[in-house]
Amino acid sequence: MKIRKAVFPVAGLGTRVLPATKAMPKEMLTIVDKPLIQYVVDEAREAGIEHFIFVTGRNKGVIEDHFDRMYELDATLAARGKKAEQDILARDQPDAGAMSFTRQQAPLGLGHAVWCARDIVGDEPFAVVLPDELVLHTPGCLKQMIDAAGQLGDKSNLIAVEEVPEHLTHQYGICGVGKRHASGNMFEVDGMVEKPPKGTAPSNLSITGRYILQPEIFKILATQGRGAGGEIQLTDAMIGLATTQRFYGVEFEGERHDCGSKSGFLRANIAFGMARPDLRDGLRAEMKNYLEK
Repeated sequence: MKIRKAVFPVAGLGTRVLPATKAMPKEMLTIVDKPLIQYVVDEAREAGIEHFIFVTGRNKGVIEDHFDRMYELDATLAARGKKAEQDILARDQPDAGAMSFTRQQAPLGLGHAVWCARDIVGDEPFAVVLPDELVLHTPGCLKQMIDAAGQLGDKSNLIAVEEVPEHLTHQYGICGVGKRHASGNMFEVDGMVEKPPKGTAPSNLSITGRYILQPEIFKILATQGRGAGGEIQLTDAMIGLATTQRFYGVEFEGERHDCGSKSGFLRANIAFGMARPDLRDGLRAEMKNYLEK
């Protein structure tokens, strides 16, 4: 099962981190020295993704600009002899034609955002990557999932899952656990439910922000009604697709960070900073000095 394309839903308003996102997309908030969107694009590139599809909304044009060339900046860096900075920009520059942008005109939910990419994805399996969820690990979460997909049949769907506290299961999409796969970190999904009432969740494994889906999901999304929160939920469409195709949960390795919340954003900055050899010692010293005050 070859996965060439990935969809990045980036039309959200980022209300959990206002006022920072009043005039700037949440996907451009920086973790250490890179915007969130760059981290997930790098993760997808590592996984072998060739075509990057962004579902955008109003005031999101800066995301497209971020992945474009800035000739004035290139010329200035060259004139000042800043070779290291030039190399960083060149490393992050996507190939010509590797990125597509489409518009979600109304905030109708994740399922609707994915449906907006239908014509660009076409009739092939694809990945969905939520940019405000980062996973700190090498290889990345999507690479782990694509490797897992290589062990399954052509019409298989995969979702990344992680444990959450039992008392918080009502805040997440939750999946049931069926037969275990021989690989050990993968199982057949035995049912899915979006934000189940307290005490009714089939497990404590939450559906996180990485998916590998078959193109038949688009036909279901085209007529999918509104669900939790009055939005078109991707989980509801996956429940429909699960009646004809298998879903597998992948328990990925790595530390997940919800950068769409203020506390998660701060935690991610510390975690990713500490993971950098060039920053670790200085950050540790700064934190020690702060805590001793």
